[in-house]
This record gives sequence, C-alpha cells and structure tokens, in this order.
Amino acid sequence: MILEKILDPQKYISHHLNHLQIDLCNFKIVPPGTCSSHFWILNIDSILFSFILGSFFLSIFYIVGRSITQSVPGKMQAFIELIFEFISTNVNSMYQGKNALIAPLSLTVFIWVFLMNVMDLVPIDLFPFVSEKLFKLPAMRIVPSADINITLSMSFGVLILILFYTIKMKGFIGFLKELTLQPFNHPIFFIFNLILEFVSLLSKPISLGLRLFGNMYAGEMIFILIAGLLPWWSQCLLSVPWAIFHILIISLQAFIFMVLTIVYLSMASQSHEN
Repeated sequence: MILEKILDPQKYISHHLNHLQIDLCNFKIVPPGTCSSHFWILNIDSILFSFILGSFFLSIFYIVGRSITQSVPGKMQAFIELIFEFISTNVNSMYQGKNALIAPLSLTVFIWVFLMNVMDLVPIDLFPFVSEKLFKLPAMRIVPSADINITLSMSFGVLILILFYTIKMKGFIGFLKELTLQPFNHPIFFIFNLILEFVSLLSKPISLGLRLFGNMYAGEMIFILIAGLLPWWSQCLLSVPWAIFHILIISLQAFIFMVLTIVYLSMASQSHEN
C-alpha cells in the first residue's frame, strides 16, 4: 500500500512511475514491472484519463455552444469566447491560407493538452491511494502527457495531417519530387535528398511529442521526489511554489504544441507555391 511505501523512498518513487497496464493477449491487468518485453501492452490509465479529459472538454463546449446568447454573456460563455479569440488570433497570424479544419484542430489540441497537463497539479497520492483502496489496482498514473505513448500518438496524428495536406496540395508525384529533388536538384543526389527529407519529416512529430513528454515527466518527477524524499512538514515549502511555477509550464507546453501544429500544417499547405 502507498502508506507503507512511504517508509521506503525507492519503492515509493517506483510505485508512482508505474502505469496501470493491461495485457491485450490475456485481457488482464499486468503487475507493474513485469511486461517490459511484451508488445501488446496498453497503459490503460493514460488512455482512460485522456478519454475522460477529452469528453469533459467537448461536453462543456457543447453545452455552452447550445446555450450561447447574443445579449450579455455569462461568465462561462465569456471565458470560452476569450479562448476562441485567442486561438483565432494565433491561427490567423501563423496559418497562411484558408482551411476550415485548422482553427477547430488548434482549439482541440490546446485545450486537450492543457487539461492533460493540469492533472500534474493533482496531489500525487490521491488517485493512487483511492484506486488501491477501493479498486485494488496495483498502480495508477493520471497525467497522460507524462506518458510518451500518448504524446507520440498525438504528434504522429499531426504527421498524418502533414502528409495528407502535402499530397493534397502538390499531388503524390509532387510530394515524391520534393523528397528526392530537394535540397539538391540533381538526379545524382537522389538518395542523399531522400534521406535528408525523410529525417526532416520524421523529426517533426518526434520532437513535438518528446518535448511535451520531457517537460511533463520532469515536472511530475519533481512532485514525486518532493513527496518521497522530504519530511511532511517541509513538503509544502517546496511543492506549493513548484506548483505555482508549474502552472506556467503546463500552459506554455500546451501553447507550444498548438503553435507547432499550426506551423507544420501551414508549411505543408503552402510549400507547393514555393
């Protein structure tokens, strides 16, 4: 149990870094630390909280959208209108072109990633303790953006959109020419160009996902270290200031993920004109 693991900082920290995993082959929960070589393993806690946060975001915006008024808006409507204005301003300044998908996509990315990051501010022992006491679950992590599988899945979703709009705007032949005739427009550099462009294309989603994962994992780790290594009377002296500073980090990381998504899609949509 968590209260017992506090007596051993190493076990305490290790416990908080384990995911609640399910083996798809046997459809059963896997004990922490026993499935490192198994491919068909899902971090079910990350998927669950991602789904819950996404559903929460969509439900709130849907309810407010159905009750929107032209008169004096309520506090929730005014707040959402500010978010819409913020997203619209950034999209118009960075995306050169017209695409009905970009603004809704940017809004979804920003809010969803922000909500995932906000979970890092929840007391780290709360959900693991409740899940262990009530549901007898061996582990529980509640910050989806601190799971590299989630961040890379989102970033590779952006890659699919990049490929789709690149091929849509330039055609498949134009896309192949871009991969093989740039930056050196000569047949002798065909293989060299292909390697360079493939690495450049693949580096976009990888860097996008790793940046978000690295920052959120580091923030979560600091909370765990504070709780696991320091006496209880000194934890507030460090955890509260770090939580306040972390609010800036979680907001900035959501904004960066959104901005890079817009920039990459803008490059994919406009490169055919160059």
